[in-house]
Amino acid sequence: MKILFIGDIVGRIGRRIVKEKLPFFVKKYEIDFVIANGENATHGKGLIQKQYEELVDAGVDCITLGNHYKSKNEIYRYIDHVDRLVRPANILEAFPGEGSILFDLDGVSVRVTNLLGSAFMDVAVNNAYYKMLDILADEEPATINIIDYHAEATGEKMAFARAFDGKVSAIICTHTHVQTNDARILPKGTAFISDAGMCGLYDGVLGFDVDSVIKKTLYGEATKFTPPDEGKGIFNAVVIEVDEHTGKALKIFPINYIEEDKNED
Repeated sequence: MKILFIGDIVGRIGRRIVKEKLPFFVKKYEIDFVIANGENATHGKGLIQKQYEELVDAGVDCITLGNHYKSKNEIYRYIDHVDRLVRPANILEAFPGEGSILFDLDGVSVRVTNLLGSAFMDVAVNNAYYKMLDILADEEPATINIIDYHAEATGEKMAFARAFDGKVSAIICTHTHVQTNDARILPKGTAFISDAGMCGLYDGVLGFDVDSVIKKTLYGEATKFTPPDEGKGIFNAVVIEVDEHTGKALKIFPINYIEEDKNED
């Protein structure tokens, strides 16, 4: 089975490039199942129902979230009424929705789990390691287990992946919006990358307008990061091939597609 995991989708440009390029990559790599991190899809922070449906209509089979899981109040009203949205499983507060969802793909069971790291993050969480152990022990077993580990520190991500090597099919990390150069199959058969990257504005900072990020992070102004509506896009993802019988990963490789400038001949 071939799974496409799309990095953090940021704002309108991110949604646009996913809609435009997803059919091409699905066909090129003969993809069976598409997962995307959508926690930044609505104006850079959170996910409203309209844009959840927009991504599903574009061909995304499962959408994961992250530390901005509740940044749009609308999520409280719709998350329990959709079946492809996975919020962090290890948050401390009582929150609607599911942190791990089981899918049936022509008789092959695929579980997608969303977890938050703790280092340098702004959300109080239960220990991701013990939460994942509980999920593997208590939830209905799946042949293929995919984890979106949404975390800041690469060391924390790598340690988590090593701890679950051989226990799950893939640990694809998100959050930093920068695709890392460490996609690999770990010794016991788990696919891993420290960060899948992002889909959004290429000529910005993490998908956001340069000036808005500079004003907040360097000048200390009380402004918000702003994702522009137009601009050159980047599409980051990874392709994972998994043995449908053993659940072991066979291959992982990144996609790093950058649009040409509109004014180029």
